[in-house]
Amino acid sequence: MAKSRDTFNKKEKEKLKQKKKQEKQDRKDARKSGEKSSDFEDMIAYVDEYGNIVDTPPDPTKKRTEIDVDSIEIGVPKYAASEDDNASVRKGKVTFFNESKGYGFIKDEQTQESIFVHINGCVDKIKENDKVNFETEKTPKGLSAVSVKLA
Repeated sequence: MAKSRDTFNKKEKEKLKQKKKQEKQDRKDARKSGEKSSDFEDMIAYVDEYGNIVDTPPDPTKKRTEIDVDSIEIGVPKYAASEDDNASVRKGKVTFFNESKGYGFIKDEQTQESIFVHINGCVDKIKENDKVNFETEKTPKGLSAVSVKLA
C-alpha cells in the first residue's frame, strides 16, 4: 500500500482554507437573509435640545424655532483684553531685579502674578523689595510692566 503524499502541514492548510470558505459563505447567507435590518435603527443617534447625543428622538414640543445666528461662534474666540491688562495703574513689589542685565520681575499685589520688567520700561531707578506703581502691556511673550515708578 502506498503512503499518502499529504503531510500534516498540507492537511492543516487545507482545513484552514475550508474553514475560511465556510465562514465567508455563512456571512454571505446572513446578509442575504436580512438579519441585520434592525442594526440600522440601533446606529441612529439624535441630538436633544441641549446639544447632547441621545438614542431617542427629540421631543418636538421642545424644539426652538428661532436661532440667533450672531450668537454662534465658530472656532476659538479672539482674545479680548480686559481692563486689568490695559492702562490701569497697578501696584506691586519688585521681587527680583538684575541691574547688570537690566531686567527683573514685579509681583502684582492684586493678582499675585509675576510680571516681567525691563530697565527701558522704568521711569525711576528700581531695586529689589521696592514698592512700585506700573502699567502693563501685552508682548509676544506675555505681560510686561511699563512706566514703572517708585510708590
